[in-house]
Parts: sequence; structure tokens; C-alpha cells
Amino acid sequence: MILSELIEKLFAGEPRAVARSITKVENVSEDSAELMKAVFPKTGNALIIGITGAPGAGKSSLVDKLALFYKECGEKVGIICVDPSSPFSGGAILGDRIRMSALGVDKNVFIRSMATRGNLGGLSRATVDAVAILDAAGFDKIIVETVGVGQDEVEIVKTADVSVVVLVPGMGDDIQAIKAGIMEIGDVFVINKADREGVLRTEKELEALLSLAMRPDFWNPPIVKTIATESKGIEDLSKAIESYYEFQKTGENLERRKAIAKWRLLELLQEKLLADVLNRNGTNERIERLAQEIAEKKTNPYSAVEEILR
Repeated sequence: MILSELIEKLFAGEPRAVARSITKVENVSEDSAELMKAVFPKTGNALIIGITGAPGAGKSSLVDKLALFYKECGEKVGIICVDPSSPFSGGAILGDRIRMSALGVDKNVFIRSMATRGNLGGLSRATVDAVAILDAAGFDKIIVETVGVGQDEVEIVKTADVSVVVLVPGMGDDIQAIKAGIMEIGDVFVINKADREGVLRTEKELEALLSLAMRPDFWNPPIVKTIATESKGIEDLSKAIESYYEFQKTGENLERRKAIAKWRLLELLQEKLLADVLNRNGTNERIERLAQEIAEKKTNPYSAVEEILR
């Protein structure tokens, strides 16, 4: 399919065109930059929700129920699940998304699993572009669910309008939350599995931590209690997300957008420079040789990098 035709179908919201476009940016095809140039002016209409938190907090179930809620409100929902990737093939380990199988057949819901491909930030390199593609294709809500590594989840902020941090009672999550810098990035906090004991304690600890964290925009993040498996608290969560989105519009939103744009620019520049270096004559062979030498302890990575750059 020629690019102009693909772009036309993408803007019409055709699921196949959306999937193909995401594949293009994921595989960094030759025309992926041209595609993104066409997509960019059409973005900025969707509400992008980032969902992050420790593994086992029930993020997938929460995403599932939240998407269902939006779908029943008559909205088009795009879901991007960033999965851990196989260190060998680079593919997504949880690529089948078993828990969301009921949603996958709906024409107003688009689900895509993406592998982190070694990116520690919990976000795949191509996720930002995939979100833009869904935005341009006319989706009203885009939910990005991250790997849940607990430490490097801060990147989600860079793509989401609203960041939701999911915690569960009794998992020592309070300490984990501070460690991960998650306290600063959460716009809405969810205590999922709220039928477990220790909910009140977790809530009180969270309130105490939030009172210490000073946000530049003076927003006071709400704490929502949910039981995702029973669809309890999902409407409250959607209201909390909406309230921050509205608050943001009144505040100084341009500064945040500028910071996101700068980060994106640097990331693309990094990627381009690396690709340029790798595409030079003989660089790949040299990397193979140097990797062998490092493995055999004949040289060190620092000298090897200097040699490549020379």
C-alpha cells in the first residue's frame, strides 16, 4: 500500500491502517518519518491516560474495566500495553493480552501490545509515535499501560495528559512509590484491590506522603479506591482523571508541553545519530569485533566506544 493511501485510511480511522502505521514506526521503516510528519498536525484531540504502578497491582484489569466504561459511554478507545520484551527476539512476552480478549473484538476499541525492546523507562521507544497515530485516527481516549517495573516508570509522564499510579494494600508499596519517584508523577492515585485488609493504612500513608510532595502546579492528587475485578470505583476513577484534565487546561499547560517536546526532540536526535553511526561503512563489523574483544577481556567498552567514534 502506498503511503498516501495508508495515511488517508488512517485518518478515516480504519483499524488495519492504524495497525500498519504502528508497525511502520515500530520497525523504523524508511517512510516512517514521512508518516509521522503527516500525523503530527492531526494530534492533540485525544485524552491520553498513562497507567503505571508496581507489578501485580492489577493494572491490566483496571485498564480493561476503564476502557469498557469509556466504550459504554460511546467513546472510541485505544489501548497500548507496553510489555516486557524477550531479550533475544525483542518481541513482547505478554503479547497475547489474554485478559483483554473480550474487548479486542469491539470495533470501537483498538488494543496493541508493544515490547519495550530494552528501554528501561517502562515505555517502548515507539510508544509516543503509536499514541500520536491513535490520536490522529480519531480515538477519544488513549490508555497507555506500562511494564510496571516500579523503578523507571517516570517516562509515562512524558506522553500522558493524566498519569494514574496504581498501588495495592499490603505490598510495601509505600516505600516503592517514593523510591520510584512515582510520588511526583502521579496525577491520580488508585488503591486497587480495595477489598483487601490494610486499605486504610495504605490510604493514610499515601496522604501523608502526598502532603510532603510539593507540586509546581499546586494540584492535590485524588486517591481513588477500586476493585477492578468487580468493576467497583471505575466511574470515580474516570471522574478523577477528568478533573485533572480540566484543571490542567486552566493552568500553565504550555510549559509542560514544551518540556515534552524538548525530551522528544533529544530522543529522536539520539536515535538518528546512533543510526547514522551504525550505518557507516564497516561499523557493524567493527562492533562485532569489539564485542568479541570485550568478551575476551582484550579491551574495555570505553576504549571501544572511542574507537568507533574515531
